[in-house]
Parts: sequence; structure tokens; C-alpha cells
Amino acid sequence: MTAWALLGSGEFEPWSEVADRWLFDASTGDGRVVIAPTASSREGDDVFDGWGRKGLEHFGRLGIAAEVLEVRTHEDADRADLAARLDDASVVYFSGGNPAHLAEVLKDTAVCSALMRGLGRGMGYAGCSAGIACLTETTFDSDSDDFEAIFKPGLGIVRGAMFGPHWDMIDTWVPGATEFIVSSVTDGDVFIGIDERTAMLGDGERWLVRGHGGVHVRSDGTFTRYGDGERFDLRLPLELGSAG
Repeated sequence: MTAWALLGSGEFEPWSEVADRWLFDASTGDGRVVIAPTASSREGDDVFDGWGRKGLEHFGRLGIAAEVLEVRTHEDADRADLAARLDDASVVYFSGGNPAHLAEVLKDTAVCSALMRGLGRGMGYAGCSAGIACLTETTFDSDSDDFEAIFKPGLGIVRGAMFGPHWDMIDTWVPGATEFIVSSVTDGDVFIGIDERTAMLGDGERWLVRGHGGVHVRSDGTFTRYGDGERFDLRLPLELGSAG
């Protein structure tokens, strides 16, 4: 069964060590984490490389073998040699940036197929910000200034749900954005807002919250907040063959 570490923000920071160690303990593989800063690639090589270095330094401090997956474009993601870097890895880690860009780069590529195979064998998935928002059928184009054009196709790995990373900060950036996002969720789907420096850890059905904020689950029109150390049940249907 796949283990998931879903972070609202704050990847590769000291607070997230507990989430990273939990994920490695729950995952299967050769002990490596493959870090993919792909969501930031539109921002240029300096930003992409900066996230890669930060990840390598973070996992180096934890004594965990790590490498950066040099996937910036759709063409990169379709390279067999890069896809092979996921073979036998214990964890793949998608850091932040633009979730719609991340989904567009990965969809229907060799890397995405390798990701699906890895999740199927028990490789853990860590995602922060864009790395979680990309997972659902609909995601966000965080570069868009137009509310009406913000939604784009996601990877569709997680069905019947929408994630809202940085949930405690969204309205400070764009007043009214949280209400707009929640009102856009398809009837019957669940919405999951994850605050900054907060992680939702689980197996797709049972979850544990770690970090400084909360996880806000809206189901059947009602929000429930779970804080650090609290557990909850929520089944997220997975389609591990849908994106590749």
C-alpha cells in the first residue's frame, strides 16, 4: 500500500523531518529519495536548482540518500533514462511551484508511467504545495490572475477530491480566494485544505496530522479541522494507471 506525505508548504525544512522519517519507515525501496523540483521549472534554472540543493542538503542531514530528477519539460519527462531513476527508489518527492505546469509536464510520459509503477509497488509519495495540488483531476494554474481561468487538468491520480495547500495564507494573498475555491469543488467531492508547515500522512484511508497548522476537510458541506497529532479516516480513491 502506498504511503503519502502531503504538505501544505515548508518542504525540506527542519519541522518536516518527522514527516519525512514517517514516510521512509512506511515505504518500500532501496533507501533513496528522488527529488523532483519540476513544478518550479518555469521560474528558471536558478530556482529549480535551488530547490534541488535544498532537498539534497535536508536529506543529507537526515542521513538519507537523495538525488535530483532533472525533469524540467515534457520532453525531459519522456526520457527513459530519467524515468529509470524511479526504479526501486523508496520515495519520490515533488516540491512546490505551479501545479498545472507540473501536471502538464508529467502527463502521458515515461516518468509518469514509472511513477505509477513505483506507487503500485510501495514507493512513498511526498508532495508539497504543487506536489499535492497536481494529484487530483482538477488543479490550479498558480500563475493565472483570472479566477475564471485558474483551473486546469491535473494528473487524476486522486479522484473525487481537491487539495488546497497554503490554506491558512490564501486569503491574505488574494482576498476571497478560499471562498471561490471551495465553491468550485464538484458536488459530492471532498475538499482538503492543508495549512502552511503542516503535513497529512497516511495510506490513502487513515491519516495523521503533523506540523504547525491544521488539515481542514470539507465533506457534505461541513468543515472539520484536525491539528498536530490528531488522526482521522478519509478514503481517497486512487487511479494509479490514469496519468501515465
